[in-house]
Amino acid sequence: MGHRFRIAEIVTDTGDIRALRLLKQVGVDEAVGVLPRGFSDWRMHRSDDPWSYGSLASLKRYLSEFGLKLVAIEDNPPMDRIRYGIEGREEELENVLRMIENMGKLGISVWCYNWMAGTGWVRSRTSVTTRGGALTTAFHLEDMEDYPPPSLGKVGSERLWETLEWFLDRVVPVAEEAGVNLAMHPDDPPIPSLRGVARIMNSVDAFRKLLRINGSPRNGITLCQGNFTLMTDDLPSVIRELVPSGRVFFVHFRDVRGSAADFEETFIDQGRTDMAECMRAYFDTGFSGIMRTDHTPTLYGDSASVPGYSILGRLHAIGYIQGLIAATKSSSRPGSLDAAGEDESMAGNKQV
Repeated sequence: MGHRFRIAEIVTDTGDIRALRLLKQVGVDEAVGVLPRGFSDWRMHRSDDPWSYGSLASLKRYLSEFGLKLVAIEDNPPMDRIRYGIEGREEELENVLRMIENMGKLGISVWCYNWMAGTGWVRSRTSVTTRGGALTTAFHLEDMEDYPPPSLGKVGSERLWETLEWFLDRVVPVAEEAGVNLAMHPDDPPIPSLRGVARIMNSVDAFRKLLRINGSPRNGITLCQGNFTLMTDDLPSVIRELVPSGRVFFVHFRDVRGSAADFEETFIDQGRTDMAECMRAYFDTGFSGIMRTDHTPTLYGDSASVPGYSILGRLHAIGYIQGLIAATKSSSRPGSLDAAGEDESMAGNKQV
């Protein structure tokens, strides 16, 4: 049995030449980009918005010089006025539509976005000691009790579902025309609310609803395992349910331990999830999107400037994913223990 998905890796710092070369050297051929806000390239006009055609084309060309094909953007123009449904959302929408059109022209086929209003993904602690003295991140809801609402104020779940439907009604037709897949990322952490702001993409049922409210094959999911495993006790079953829809476009292959309101990020081999069974589920369901590592601990001697994204931890996770892929392929071959069954495989060892 083969696999149809590809390993891609996020590039958060285009100036880190060492990281770009290391990614290629360990077998990564595809890149997930962020909008090039601070990207310096003489071919890009200084006044270009980071979501303009010129900016994205320059980023794609630059990454290709390191043997990396830009296949996804995991970032967005300002969108909180859209999420809140307040004045200024039409202007924000125009920038999003322009970005999607430009991605389509450049063959960048996946946009990972989220519906976390007012805040992005949140960790309350960023220097937690884990195995061997490595540093990881954690979230404890009690740490956030005294934080005020974000600058745009509080918003409820009903309003967020309304604004999401408004958004999809306008964005999906453009994505269909451009050939870009919209991949909704879960709320991180997937709790009911944070700082007075509701979080609606915080359960498996919420993602079922996402697929129902707009049936376009371009309206889909980023299956971030670190979040989904906090929503369910059986992540492999969720993978087997969602992937056959053909609308899981992107996977973040990572793990945690704890609960949604109180968790710690782990090494890829250290968390609560049966990662081998998850990989088996992707094989069995024919997942054909892209998969990347995510939020790895910072190893000794590496930079912790962006917690969760140091290169050494990600290289470890990439190797682990490659090993799981090889093991899953091997166990699916005729004559293997898994493929043939234990009794049949051991039959030749019986004494007569």
